[in-house]
Order: sequence, then structure tokens, then C-alpha cells
Amino acid sequence: MSSAASLASPTRVLVVGGGGRENALAWALRRSQGVEQVWIAPGNGGSGDLEGCEQLAIADSDHDALLEACRSRAIELVVVGPEAPLAAGLADRLRAGGFAVFGPGADGAQLEASKQWAKALMVEAGVPTAGYWPANSREQALEALEAQGKPLVVKADGLAAGKGVTVADSIEEARAAIEEIFAGRFGAEASLVLEERTEGPEVSVFALTDGERMVLLPPAQDHKRIGEGDTGPNTGGMGAYAPAPLLDQAGLEQVRQQVLEPTLQALRARGIHYRGVMYAGLMLTADGPSVIEFNCRFGDPECETLMPLLGPELAQVLLACATGQLHRAPSLSIAPLCSACVIAAAHGYPGTIRSGDPIEGAVPPDPQVQLFHAGTRLQADGRCVSSGGRVLAVVAQADDFDAAFERAYRALEQVHFDGMTVRRDIGHQVRTP
Repeated sequence: MSSAASLASPTRVLVVGGGGRENALAWALRRSQGVEQVWIAPGNGGSGDLEGCEQLAIADSDHDALLEACRSRAIELVVVGPEAPLAAGLADRLRAGGFAVFGPGADGAQLEASKQWAKALMVEAGVPTAGYWPANSREQALEALEAQGKPLVVKADGLAAGKGVTVADSIEEARAAIEEIFAGRFGAEASLVLEERTEGPEVSVFALTDGERMVLLPPAQDHKRIGEGDTGPNTGGMGAYAPAPLLDQAGLEQVRQQVLEPTLQALRARGIHYRGVMYAGLMLTADGPSVIEFNCRFGDPECETLMPLLGPELAQVLLACATGQLHRAPSLSIAPLCSACVIAAAHGYPGTIRSGDPIEGAVPPDPQVQLFHAGTRLQADGRCVSSGGRVLAVVAQADDFDAAFERAYRALEQVHFDGMTVRRDIGHQVRTP
């Protein structure tokens, strides 16, 4: 019997979180070999529609109740979706209770939870990244900005749901972003990082790791801006596609050697055993890949885009990462298809959003089209309504990007809610004009 065959596949899986990412993870894990039942806590208005998945009304911040749910349901693998519960130590708590968790402990989650900590780690590891100046007071930040005498990137230090970064085009814009952070936009305990601006296309690379070894997923590219032509304010992401042709196999190998492996080594040197997904947001500069940021979880909407491409070994691979045994996992197969994801956002997003708009219609069954709910909830009368900024994600696969996006947009036309905001140009980099 091979070592891979001797690694059991989990049959009972818990996914923690309530967004589109978690719906996609639950859907993909339920399709994995050996998985019989998936629970999602707290899930959303569409979680109950996923075949073989059951929703639990437990907040991702309720560590006691999640631990009890794992015990009472004999959970064999926990996959933690969002960054906030990871930063708050949920993985540590569940591991201490004897459960296999895919997701770093609070120590490793600092990679996303503190920009200052992450930048210092990158410098220590020799990972390519833009020059930076940390600041823990308004005065310190403004002084650093004036000393540079040019527009800088302003990043809130802590978790900011993808909205804490301002790529300033002028010194005035950078100054305003600094003032906003220290006025408490992202919390009273304000600190930030100022960074040099770098130029080039952006791409996301995800490594599934057990703390020593890693498996890389196809690179993805998301669209942060709300407006077509990549205009307007930043969002959590209005759509994505994979595999992004920006990185070929040689490019991906370069990212592994220059970015991911040195980072993992630096974490180990600090006594941090990182088990979960390591997300590198990269800018492909004239000098090669440069890290914009690390995240300690799957990106959203890249996760929705990638999950349909991943093979039935996924649950086994995630369990192997969670238990430090990636060398015993089967190879993760990747479908040789193009995947396209388009987000339908709420009225007012990314500013003040409107909730409670009924969601009408349905996407016709198609093995190469998925509808993942994100910001939705079920009312007492059984109606599904909008309840967040990004409401739905429609994903489609095909042999080429033109066909994949055509399929995704066609499916999106079958669903509707008032104020639905959609970018029509997602994937413009890979679509035929």
C-alpha cells in the first residue's frame, strides 16, 4: 500500500464562515472523495441549497460553540474561511481540543493581521517587496510622507476587509488616507505602513501548506475596483479569473523559490508552524515578482473561481496540510479549463449598502456553472434577500476565457435583485475585445 493511500480521507467536514468563499469551499469539499457530510457555520442564505451541506447557526467568533459542534458531530476536518477568526485564535482553540484544522494559528495569522509584522518578516526572509515606513502615530506617518516628498501607498496595519489600502496619486491623497486611519476608520488602535509605489500587473498565488511542504494552485487575478475600466474605489473584489496567464509554470516556480519557501522558512525560524493556505498578492514588476501583501486565507473571489478547477483529492490534501502530512497526500488534480467569476454586489457598495432586497430567479443546472451565495440571508418566510456588500458570485468554466465569461454573464442574467451592481468587463485582460 502506498503512503498516499494510507492517509484517510475525512468523511465529516466543518467549514467556518458565512461568505461566498465558504460556500465555494463547502461545495468543493462535498464533491471530494470520501466526504459524506459538510456543515457550514454560520453560512448564509444559500448554504442550505448546497447538496450534502447543512447550516449551523453558530457565529465564527463563538469558539466554545464551534468546539462543541466539532465534538457532537465527530468532525474530522475543520476549514476556517475568514481571517478574523484565525487572527482571534480559533484554529489554536480547536487544535487544542484535538481537531484537525486547515488554517494557521493566531501566530501565523499575523501575516495578514499586521502589515508591519508581515513587512518585517519579508525583509528578514529576503522576500522581494516594496520599501516601507511603519508608523504608530499620525505625526510619525505625516513626517515620513513629507520626508519622501512623493505619493505613497497607505495601508492600515490591521484587518480591514480588503478596504484598508489607498494607492495615492498625490501627496494630498496620501495625507487624507493617513488622517482617516488615525481618525479611527479601522479601529481606535490605529497604526499603518507607508509603502513605495510599484508598477505592474497584479496576480494572486495560493499555496496549500503543512508548515514544511506546499502545493501551489493555479494563479488567479481579481478585479478590486468597483467601476469598469478598473476605476473607482477599491472593493473586496468584483470578479476574478484563473489560471491567470501572467504566470507560466516557470514564473510560478520563481514565486515558490523567491517568495513562498523563504516566508515559510522565516515563520519556522520564529517557531510558527503554519498549516493552511498562504496567499501571496504579487505585483509583477520589471524586476520580477514583488509581494504587495500576504493573506492567511483563501482570497475572495479567487476562491470561488478556483474551487471548480480542483479535483476530488481536495479534502484529503487539506487534511494532510492540517495534520502536517502533506507528503502522504495524493496529488491534487487540476482541470485544464478556464474559470471565470463575476460578482453581483448590492446597491451602494463599497460605501453604504442597502440590505433586504429579495433575490429572484435561479441559474439553470449546468455542471460548468456555479452560483455561490455571499451576502445573503433567509427570512422567516423563506425568502432569500441581500444582506452584504457582495451578494452573489456566478462562476463558469470552459475551454477558453471568452466562452467561460460568456457562460458566466449569461447565467447571471437569470438572477436579479434591486440595485444589483455588476462589472461587465471582468477578465478584460484575457477576453477578445
